[in-house]
Amino acid sequence: MHIDLQYELATDKPFNPAADREIFENALDQIELADKVGFHTVWFVEHHFLSEFSHSSAPEVIFGAITQRTEQIRIGVGVSLLPYLFNHPIRVAERVATLDILSGGRVEFGTGRSSEYEQLGFGISPQESRAQWQEALEIIPKMWTERPFKYKGRFFDIPERDVVPRPLQQPHPPMWLGCSSPEAWRLAALNGLGALGFSFLLTPDEFKAHLDAYRANIKDCVPVGKFVNDKVGGFTLAHCGDSHAIADKLALNACAWYMLKSYELFLPRTAQGGWQALTDSSRHLMDALHSKSGEMYKVLNGQNSIIVGSPEECIKKLKVYEELGCDRMLCLMQMRGIPHKDVMRSIELFGKEVIPAFKSKQRV
Repeated sequence: MHIDLQYELATDKPFNPAADREIFENALDQIELADKVGFHTVWFVEHHFLSEFSHSSAPEVIFGAITQRTEQIRIGVGVSLLPYLFNHPIRVAERVATLDILSGGRVEFGTGRSSEYEQLGFGISPQESRAQWQEALEIIPKMWTERPFKYKGRFFDIPERDVVPRPLQQPHPPMWLGCSSPEAWRLAALNGLGALGFSFLLTPDEFKAHLDAYRANIKDCVPVGKFVNDKVGGFTLAHCGDSHAIADKLALNACAWYMLKSYELFLPRTAQGGWQALTDSSRHLMDALHSKSGEMYKVLNGQNSIIVGSPEECIKKLKVYEELGCDRMLCLMQMRGIPHKDVMRSIELFGKEVIPAFKSKQRV
């Protein structure tokens, strides 16, 4: 199983340019260290309008910097939003191919369609977002492999053109889907895509149910690309300390904040998300969760939904997912409230003691 890093770029000073610069610079320093100590891939989300929670709205820019400061770590587009008012598929194909060239063939190409809250900010119809994602998904690998390329469909009418450059990896980079629902897991499988699923709010058994359904469905896939990517990744919150007490003290508030903010932003979809749009009953539930955030953290950490502890404890927790058949774990370490030096120490401990316990030292 490979061990990866994931970034959201959270901050507690959302409208402070100096704070934004600091989190970007810190992230680059962390990734440079992760490259040296053996992490397999670094993934950046694409999110919009999520003040404090995620300032990673233009990951394609930071990817360019990563290519010049690293040598081995793979670069995960985790994910590019494909409804076309977010990103036109021609521009996605061009950007990913350019990144693959600059990185020396290190790109993993993840796709998704985001939340209704973000879609509506771009004027995207939530009811059409899945169809837009599907059509863009099907034509992007054709742009990389067909010369010349032309297409006419429901959303796109592209005359005969050469889309350049082409990716360095042949026939193209591995393709993935970010999965936040059972239907997304099914779509990933049927399209021959790797699945990147949330594990931090699930028990390992609940995560395994999604994984098993994916494995069953991928047998009937019609791959949109030139090959099937049948790998599964789990996304979790992680922090490794020199001792359990040190890790627990640093991670408790940070993990609780992330989980509560996720609820606030994404779960009340009928209200289009956002604290200001919550109903009275949802506000009461949020208040209850805030008062019990420490207990919620203890439950999730105790059932291995998040990976926090000493190196030995982190190995034990990650081994659970390896035994489930997970191919990689995406670890979010740069969390709001954990100082940069402690994130660096967590990365260092993972590289020195955790990663060698798995099969991810060989970057294949």
